[in-house]
Amino acid sequence: MRFLPRSRRSILGMNIIKRVFPVLMLVLLARASLGTGPFRFSQSGFNAGNNGLPAGWRVWAARAEIAPRTFVDQAQSRGQPGSLAISGNNNAAAYGGWEYTLSGIEPGKWYRLVAWYRAEALHYEPLQVVARLDWASISGEPFGPGHDGRSIGRAGQPNYAYRVNVEGEWTRLTLEAPAPAKAGCVTIQLYLANAPDATVWWDDISLEEIPSQGPRPVTIATIKYHPKETHSAAENVRQFVEIVEKAVTGKTDIILLPEGMTVAGTGRSYDEVAESVPGPTTARLGGLAKQKSAYVVAGLLEREGVAVYNTAVLIDRLGNVVGKYRKVYLPREEIEDGLTPGSHYPVFQTDFGTVGLMICWDSNYADPARALALQGAELILMPIWDGNETLTRARAIENQVFLVTSSYGDPSLILDPTGKTLALTTQQGTAAISTIDLNRRYDEKHLGNMRERLMKELRLDVQMKRPGVPR
Repeated sequence: MRFLPRSRRSILGMNIIKRVFPVLMLVLLARASLGTGPFRFSQSGFNAGNNGLPAGWRVWAARAEIAPRTFVDQAQSRGQPGSLAISGNNNAAAYGGWEYTLSGIEPGKWYRLVAWYRAEALHYEPLQVVARLDWASISGEPFGPGHDGRSIGRAGQPNYAYRVNVEGEWTRLTLEAPAPAKAGCVTIQLYLANAPDATVWWDDISLEEIPSQGPRPVTIATIKYHPKETHSAAENVRQFVEIVEKAVTGKTDIILLPEGMTVAGTGRSYDEVAESVPGPTTARLGGLAKQKSAYVVAGLLEREGVAVYNTAVLIDRLGNVVGKYRKVYLPREEIEDGLTPGSHYPVFQTDFGTVGLMICWDSNYADPARALALQGAELILMPIWDGNETLTRARAIENQVFLVTSSYGDPSLILDPTGKTLALTTQQGTAAISTIDLNRRYDEKHLGNMRERLMKELRLDVQMKRPGVPR
């Protein structure tokens, strides 16, 4: 085991004490201000006290040399005069801001943080404006000594607010999360990050207990079948419908069929089987969806004017086409056969959650799944001919989404956000079926909630050079 030198340990211990002791004192103050009843904290209209800080608030930075400028600005607010301001202070390394610690937190209960802000001169807002909850225990894993000899330490990992709603000049950041095991208090942290020319003003800060999120079960069925010598799109569709009727017998929310189901095994070209959407295939699949009272996703060849697309359609429980996705990443073979690529990554609202569609070769590239996740997709459905299963799992893991494939060559499978296989089938004419919970949180012990971290830490602001351009 590697130990720090004694001098380093002493410095570390003093730093911990300096930060922890005022936290405990503020915990007691905040606890006294909350009163009885359901947990609720709310503040706006800030005024500086004798020390320049509003009551209960303190400022934080990892080091003095990278501390931003923090002040109470009476000229900026959403209502009552006074907001918590942070300026980058012409320092690109500046990171820090305001903190407020509250006790009375109960492990397992859910809490909603709302923080409003207005900002100027930001370069990349999702990364530079930070609102988070840092949970702590009054007793538990040792972190540092408290005023009464008990230890105070981090309970779980911080949670980041990333859901936004813009109203005029002000933006509402929201976070809903359960308090981790051992949590007894929480620190609201409002920061500005690496924005030398920017100023952010915070106002109308609230934290309240909310009802716990119950399970949101969704039953998925994905089909494994490759038609042979059928000679027509209509015969393919007939066979797939028959297989679904036999293999999917229970209550199901969504059924996935493979890529190009109207061309596989027919011996015909893409343009020969291409049809409009809506069209004869979606009409037949709409009847299946209505019969099963389930959404249906299927891959087919779509014609619009002179263009032919490799398309996936989404049909609702009533048999209506509610959306379609045209494959963006076409392999050269499909380009040589006359297909046209798509140009959008749409997501769709269903009665159980937000879904996105991908097709086969899309999984070889990171951006289709990322684009869907950033738009709120919780479940990605991917008709596929054959592919790289390792990359498919990577797309689920890196975007923290459920991902389902229906394949001719590979297993048809259902993956959770950790890349774990929940169900698969390799046998022709069968279905892999699993019930997932879209409300389940996948938190890692040492890293926290990776979906939140993806939304906050993804660096879309860093430009990449065009391929082939010399450095």
